[in-house]
This record gives sequence, C-alpha cells and structure tokens, in this order.
Amino acid sequence: MSFLKSMQHRYTTKKYDASKKIEKQKIEELQQILRLTPSSINSQPWKFTFVSNPDTIQKLSEVSWINTNKLLDSDTTVVFSRINSLSLFEEQIEKELPEGAVNYYKEYIKPKPEAEIKAWFDKQVYLALGILLSACAEMGIDATPMEGIEPDNYDKILDQTDYATIVAVCIGHRNPDDSNQPSKNPKSRRALQDVIETI
Repeated sequence: MSFLKSMQHRYTTKKYDASKKIEKQKIEELQQILRLTPSSINSQPWKFTFVSNPDTIQKLSEVSWINTNKLLDSDTTVVFSRINSLSLFEEQIEKELPEGAVNYYKEYIKPKPEAEIKAWFDKQVYLALGILLSACAEMGIDATPMEGIEPDNYDKILDQTDYATIVAVCIGHRNPDDSNQPSKNPKSRRALQDVIETI
C-alpha cells in the first residue's frame, strides 16, 4: 500500500476491538520510530510512555473525559510528555548536543519567558505526534490522538514531575462496528486547491 493510500485508510478511531492486540515487534518499531523524530536543534525535549498495564490504563481512563472507552478497549496508550524542568533540559543539551546547538538555545530561546520556552518544547512534541500517527497508518495500526484528557492527573498517575503530559494516543485495531471509519463515514477535508498553493 502506498503512503497516500495508508493516509486515506487511517482515521481517528472512535471504537476499538479489545480482543485484537498489536504484535510486540510493532510496538518496539513504534518506539524506535518515535526516538528518531526530528526536533529543533535536535533538542528532544520529550518522553514517550507506552502504557498497557491494566491497572494504570484503568486509572488513566477515569481522567480522560469522553475517551474512557478508547483507553479501555485499545491495546496501548502512548503518553507524550515534554520536559518540565529547564535546568534538566539545559543539563541534557550540554551533555548531548554540539556547541552550535547549545549556543543557539542560549542566544535565541533561553532569554524568553519560561512559558514561551515550554511552548517551544510543546511544538517539538507535536512533531513526534505527527510521526507516530503517520507510522501507525503505514503499519496498519489504528490510532486516536487525544487532548481530551486531564494532563495534571496523568502526571500524578504516571508519577512524573520532571515531565508534563501534553497529549495521549490510543493505538490498537478498529472495531468493525466503528461508524467513524472511512468505509462508513467518508473523510471530510477541504478541497486541495483551498489548502495547497504552488508558486
């Protein structure tokens, strides 16, 4: 299947088949793919938590608003978090990045207010979200990106303070009864000429 066909086939899954599991090898591939996600100056200000433990899933489902059943019926929930400690981030890049990248951060990013720096971190995390959704489409895995969650409670459940939850994604296999799949509910997108300009 071409990547275009994969994207035509993918959709935001509303109902999962709880009896179908994702092969361990595919989960491991997704983890490697996320690790390879690009980020500005290779900053990598993130952590990706793959949750399949039933007790933890149950707790997360209770603070996921209308997404409760998606967590309970999907195979795994991937939690995307951005680094929450500026000192920890600066320690990380000093250790791992070349001098030019560190100097870029110090000159152009660090002088900004903390909220703007964290917003810059968030943008990098959303790059990873796009990579995961694309990879899932290519691998025949269904996915549901969710901002409809309680990030602070996710952090408490996952016992994380140096990182902050931004978004989560359920992954698994669609239920044949899901009325949102393209075969039952064709995709609705703006016309190509309205969103693409060629100069």
